Amino acid sequence: NIDNLPTSIDIAGIGVKLGKGFSIFAGKQCTAYGGIEFDLNPIEIYEYSDMIENMSNFMTGLNVAYNYNPYQQIQFQVLNSRNGPSEEMYGDLERTKLPLVYTLNWNGNFNDIFKTRWSASIMNEAKDKYLYYYAFGNELNLDKFNMFLDFMYSKESIDRKGIMTGITGSMEGHNASNVGYFSMVTKLNYRFLPKWNVFVKGMYETASLTKQQENLEKGKYRTAWGYFAGVEFYPMDTNLHFFLTYVGRTYDFTARAKSLGQENYSTNRVSVGFIYQLPMF
Repeated sequence: NIDNLPTSIDIAGIGVKLGKGFSIFAGKQCTAYGGIEFDLNPIEIYEYSDMIENMSNFMTGLNVAYNYNPYQQIQFQVLNSRNGPSEEMYGDLERTKLPLVYTLNWNGNFNDIFKTRWSASIMNEAKDKYLYYYAFGNELNLDKFNMFLDFMYSKESIDRKGIMTGITGSMEGHNASNVGYFSMVTKLNYRFLPKWNVFVKGMYETASLTKQQENLEKGKYRTAWGYFAGVEFYPMDTNLHFFLTYVGRTYDFTARAKSLGQENYSTNRVSVGFIYQLPMF
């Protein structure tokens, strides 16, 4: 059924190291999806991509990890994909007997210069309805320069993220069917002084229908762009930094979406402040 844990709890479980590189973790945990940004501390993210923002990330189950050398890790994870009642998530569709998500993850480290975080996942949403998710995260570290480039693709029999449902208005008993999402996210950092960092970030995302559905045409319905820039000051080695950032987003709808009442729009935001992580543990 459901995991019966409140959504306010992200991680609660038991981890055991078995020796020879093997370990297991049982309980509520973060899904082992790929992508460098997905694995960062959320406090460091000024705004996520639409893909990550609308994902279910904390579920209950079992993770088995194997470090076949100090720099390479494989994880296999089986989690309960149902955070709430099936009727709330998938409407009148017939429930599946095994609402599970299976993820295979590879975390690679090549001399701390190039790092990977790749994954492939399959989720059973409702009876005979599946979600396939692939993420390929790549990070490059060169002295004062750091960057990552993430590619993510999700093909969903039922629109779990809800973006295409909102565009098409497909709420006749359940969310939109047969949707596809693609995201590409990159961020470049340059630590020009020991305590000062500048960055730029870009995002490109699409939302589509992968099959013709009654009066809804197959194809792309929306393209989303993100463009960020900022400067950060780190007076301490950890816990505290000050920032000045700009975040811009543009949403372009195709003629298919405009015929359903959607209109292009943009948002812009300038933020100044500080982030401090309380040293509670």
